[in-house]
Amino acid sequence: MRRLFYFLATGFLSLTLTSCLQDTCESERQYVRYDPVFMSVTELRTSISPGEPRELENPGKIYSYGRYLFINAPNEGIHIYDNADPAQPQNISFLKIPGNIDMAVQNGLLYADSYVDLVVFDLNNPAEPTMVGRTENVFPALGQDPEQGIVVEFMETDIVETFPCDGNQGNWFWRNDGLFVDVAFDAMAEAGATPSPNQTGVGGSLARFTIGFNRLYTVSEYDLKVFSLETPDTPTLLETVNIGWGIETIFPYGVHLFIGSRNGMHIMDASNPDAPRYVSTFWHTNACDPVFIDGDIAYVTLRDGTECETFANQLDVVDISDLSDPHLIRTFPMHHPIGLSVRDDHLYLCDDEEGLKIFDTSEPSEVGNRLLRQLKSLNAVDIIALPGRPVIMVIGRDGLYQFDIQEPDNPQLLSVIST
Repeated sequence: MRRLFYFLATGFLSLTLTSCLQDTCESERQYVRYDPVFMSVTELRTSISPGEPRELENPGKIYSYGRYLFINAPNEGIHIYDNADPAQPQNISFLKIPGNIDMAVQNGLLYADSYVDLVVFDLNNPAEPTMVGRTENVFPALGQDPEQGIVVEFMETDIVETFPCDGNQGNWFWRNDGLFVDVAFDAMAEAGATPSPNQTGVGGSLARFTIGFNRLYTVSEYDLKVFSLETPDTPTLLETVNIGWGIETIFPYGVHLFIGSRNGMHIMDASNPDAPRYVSTFWHTNACDPVFIDGDIAYVTLRDGTECETFANQLDVVDISDLSDPHLIRTFPMHHPIGLSVRDDHLYLCDDEEGLKIFDTSEPSEVGNRLLRQLKSLNAVDIIALPGRPVIMVIGRDGLYQFDIQEPDNPQLLSVIST
């Protein structure tokens, strides 16, 4: 692939420079340089700390456990709220965890990623969670250097250089946004969602962590990892299963794991919890892909975006009555659908700037044509229907909203945690 990029770039530069007929000339090249930002391993493993509550600024993923609500601040940590009264959530602490994106809770223990590590916290006092365990180097890194540590991000810089026509152009390739990039960059649920008898929380449909059968299941870009929680504060990595590319989400239902990827929904049989077995895939166009399962029906949202490399924005309704042969029932166009949840014959779908849409699911083949209500006033990214309570929480870029859904098609706003 690199040779192809180099060939294309060389051809482009050759055409560009044919006008340089004098003995000397100058030309410009424009490209984006990506500089790795490192964090030392020592800093990574000593900078975790509980602290005073912070205002919500950049909300990420959400998780509910008992009376507590957790909101991720991407790569920074987790906001913890006492949500015993959804009308008045209390901001009680902020847990600083560098590199955190995902989380799951079981029996009072919080499991969270911290770049390459899995860390464990005792929530006996949620105002001051105590770190009780760490499993090192179990998640993929963006890059690593023996002296500088791990790469935590890449800083993007637009560069314009002037160089002589007869000078060395270096190794460059053409990127689809029209800029040159140095090739050195290449070197760098609820329903049925908790089969375990243990007390476990529930995540949104964008989750990459889930717990079942006393196992923690996590997905990264290419694989599924299985951690034993037999010794709760010391998770042990049991298995890593390669399941393709572009893996995004995981949703447990019964004894199966439904894994959303950019080109399909993969179904894994976890009846042997330590070694999930591939069953089948529902293939779809390349797109970002959260999944929610309701009995024999899978609801799959597909959306466009830079990382998704597509223009599809739709809801796919899939028949999974035969897990070995999932097939499409119908597709419905949407604006920019993201997270979703189902409760009591109602589909709650987050459609980004178009807000929260509520559909009647009594006839799955007609669900997209049966819009009951649309709340346009909020930005909606993901949603959780709280177990055992007629309450939904919706997270968006402007904050978290909680609604009473005793009348499912007429939600009543309970509270807002604004950014």
